[in-house]
Amino acid sequence: MKRLWIFLFVILAVIGGFAGHTVWLAGEFKSLDPHFAGTCKPVEGVAGAEDIVIHGETGMAYISSDDRRRIAAGEDVQGAIWGYNLADPDAVPVNLTPDLKFPFHPHGLGLFAQGDDAEIMVVNHRDGGVFEATDDTVEVFAIEGAGLRHLRTIKGDMLLSANDVAPVGKGRFYATIDHGNPTGLLRTIEDYGRLPLSRVVYFDGTLLRQVADGFRYANGINTSRDGDTVFVAATTDLAVFAFGRDEGSGDLWAKGKFETGTGVDNIDVDADGALWIGAHPKMLTFVGHSKDATKLSPSQVLRIDPASGRVSEIYLNNGEELSGSSVAARFGKRMLIGPVLDPKFLDCTLP
Repeated sequence: MKRLWIFLFVILAVIGGFAGHTVWLAGEFKSLDPHFAGTCKPVEGVAGAEDIVIHGETGMAYISSDDRRRIAAGEDVQGAIWGYNLADPDAVPVNLTPDLKFPFHPHGLGLFAQGDDAEIMVVNHRDGGVFEATDDTVEVFAIEGAGLRHLRTIKGDMLLSANDVAPVGKGRFYATIDHGNPTGLLRTIEDYGRLPLSRVVYFDGTLLRQVADGFRYANGINTSRDGDTVFVAATTDLAVFAFGRDEGSGDLWAKGKFETGTGVDNIDVDADGALWIGAHPKMLTFVGHSKDATKLSPSQVLRIDPASGRVSEIYLNNGEELSGSSVAARFGKRMLIGPVLDPKFLDCTLP
């Protein structure tokens, strides 16, 4: 009997230690000191502006939006890509995809621009899955003037549980697959057990194939300005990984890793080559926020200088101004911060 009690004590101690370590890694014990040296104004009417890219020549921001709370409540609503013209001081968001004839629930998106040719690629959870998805595609749009025209849909079993996409040419892209187990209990075990089962796939215009793996929740993905480096944000790795890229084959090889100590989400690369990242400093608090809008989740923006490896915290808020930031995109002195769920985004002026 004594041995049984000892055994049970050891098991409970192991479980308790694991749970405590998980809560610590999730940032729940952090003491936050909100700060931002600039100013921000809310832009209402765009729900769940989860990812944002900005065209460097035109100043047009393209915003991936889906009202995940209404979807979770069982409502049949379409998502959209919105345009927001940073060159216009009186800009208001404009829905650029109001007439699509297929289910559209966009997640991560990327921009490829070369001369007059420009395309937007976006992950689409066609089944409307909020945090689980079983029918994922990548939708390709041509930028034509102030609008978008749908060009094609890319499907494949390797896109299941896709999160973000980084175009590297017309019809070619890298995409993050954020879970090895896309649904159910195994997905939950993967999350809380921090199992390194997510990966990156490459589409060469014809075929999809895996080019990197071993990530804990591969999330945002983007490329350097010269296209030679691919950056992958791994949320529960609390890090951003850098990979060298072979332009011809699409193959990747490890170059480095930037430790962030926070739940990194989407990556924007500015005109100077710096990485701007929306992040979740308290990840379990964000989980609570995802289930209950009255529970605020802190928002954080990081800047990483790839040359020096320096990681700087640009913005931190307890969630009153914006909850659950997932992206920060910089254009000159402007910075847009988008959330996973809130019905607004922030238009900020940097100092």
